[in-house]
Amino acid sequence: MNYFEIRELPGKGRAMIATKNFAVDEIIFEEEPFVSHQFSWNIAYGYAACDHCMRPLETLLENVRRLANNQAVMVPLVEHDPTAAWFSQFTQCARCKVRYCSEDCLVEAQKRYHRVACMGAFRADDTHPINVLNETWKKMHYPPETGTIMLIVRLMAMYKQSSNKTEFLEQLQSFQALIVNREEKIYHKMLGENFEQQMEQLYAAFCNAFKDEEFAMFTTPDAFKTLMGILGTNSQGIATSVLAQWVNKVSDLPLSDADKESLDKVIDQLYAKVGDFAGEFLNNEGSGLYILQSKINHSCVPNAQSTFPYSNDIVVLKALAPIQKGDEICISYLDDCQLERSRHSRHKTLRENYIFVCQCPKCRAQASDPDITSDEEEDDDEDMDDCEEDNME
Repeated sequence: MNYFEIRELPGKGRAMIATKNFAVDEIIFEEEPFVSHQFSWNIAYGYAACDHCMRPLETLLENVRRLANNQAVMVPLVEHDPTAAWFSQFTQCARCKVRYCSEDCLVEAQKRYHRVACMGAFRADDTHPINVLNETWKKMHYPPETGTIMLIVRLMAMYKQSSNKTEFLEQLQSFQALIVNREEKIYHKMLGENFEQQMEQLYAAFCNAFKDEEFAMFTTPDAFKTLMGILGTNSQGIATSVLAQWVNKVSDLPLSDADKESLDKVIDQLYAKVGDFAGEFLNNEGSGLYILQSKINHSCVPNAQSTFPYSNDIVVLKALAPIQKGDEICISYLDDCQLERSRHSRHKTLRENYIFVCQCPKCRAQASDPDITSDEEEDDDEDMDDCEEDNME
């Protein structure tokens, strides 16, 4: 049973309202995505993940050695490898060899989209229209990634395979609320200064990949822009990491102070080694569309947080602060560094990425603050870069 409801609030649109009190760290809900997919460049760089749920498909040792580009790296306490419980269950599609973490994920993928999406022997064919579309996207959207055209490809397969297309379309349309008449700003942010020319190239590749009459409603220019708008405004970033999960597990072990200090040094050394080669790109990363989670509004003083504790694409919403019955449940669309920036800087980021002006309590309290000049904005950008480096350590 869910202890919240979705309501229309004047001036805000849809909002999630608590129907009971929540304590700090209490789980508000867990949700599987409507659709998810690993980022295109993430796959290209060899990050092995389940094609359905994004659970990592590497052991801890394989992961660390690949990220450090050093087969001699050793890791202690491998009995706490989070992949160990799943390793024997790994499987793959017999036709296209796409990999899954378990038979359950393979069966679920086949049930929802993979009977249509399976490319068989054409998976490695660079001339296949789906691969051409993906490569077109990759040339426009280099890392760090914020989306992937393959999320839309998977949506098309879901639609074709769906036994209730009306219900599917209703669910898809539930993501559309924020994008009417705002597409240009979204595309500019996703594709850069030359977004009009790039959008034409992407649209042409999309139409070539989905020529069947069954996809006609999606291959009009307006429908394609809507799909891109949904991707740009509603997709939730997902990151899973064998190394991070292992660090969390071993850090909670009942060790002596001396052993804890020794373990901390080993962990720091491991992160230094993988950081030297892989930089900040340490995780399996992708994005997903979540029907419930997409209904949650932003606040610069959020009372809830989206987490991925199972190292897959299941989002768990937890309370960051006490929430009273009747309160709106809000998350932050910004990271911790961005939340510490000025009201002017926060509004600039939110307008560019999510096309709205925040009116949360923090922003209202800072309404009389002066707008930052361009020079100060550049100083803020440097501060944020420093903060991002601190977060990686």
